[in-house]
Amino acid sequence: MDVSRLIVFVGLAASCTLHLASAQNSFGGPPASPAPPPSKGVSPDTRPGATAASDAERKDFGVVAKSELHDGAMHGPTPVSIPGAQIITTQALVEMRRGANSRVLVFDVLGGPEALPGALAAVPAHRPGSFDDAVQKEFGQYLQQVTQGSKDVPLVFYCQSVQCWMSYNASLRAVKLGYSRVLWYRGGIEAWKQAGQPVQAMHGPMR
Repeated sequence: MDVSRLIVFVGLAASCTLHLASAQNSFGGPPASPAPPPSKGVSPDTRPGATAASDAERKDFGVVAKSELHDGAMHGPTPVSIPGAQIITTQALVEMRRGANSRVLVFDVLGGPEALPGALAAVPAHRPGSFDDAVQKEFGQYLQQVTQGSKDVPLVFYCQSVQCWMSYNASLRAVKLGYSRVLWYRGGIEAWKQAGQPVQAMHGPMR
């Protein structure tokens, strides 16, 4: 490889590194590709495999729910409940998004290359800390903007699977900010894909 090509390669690598670092330290950015019109929503998958996936997202590991932010490893068994919020299943989320008059905001707290259609990026909200830290303040400003000041808009938070705490923390943060319809999608993108639902590329700084 000649020197000029090496310089270009190094420059591109540095650019990607800076992009990813920025992604993990900010909210927002363009959402994933827009969700399809409600009338054309995909029906819940009722095949045996999909039923097994539904059972998996309800799996009880015997973990006790807590109202404080989880500060341990973000990958690990999660509770089957969450203080101040509700758990939503894949089927319920599909049906909610299909509602003609339903306004629901879905937040990706994982930051992977794929996301639920129309999901908004909110990776920093997974961080441990306190409900009066800088993350909470920035998250509050972000939610204020995307909800247009409405505290009763359904907010759905998801990450990888039933063994991912990232969306649990984000949900707790939203509850503490006064949002009354916080929904923790515990099954995450793993359950979504296992149920045969579509995913789209995540665009913007949170990719």
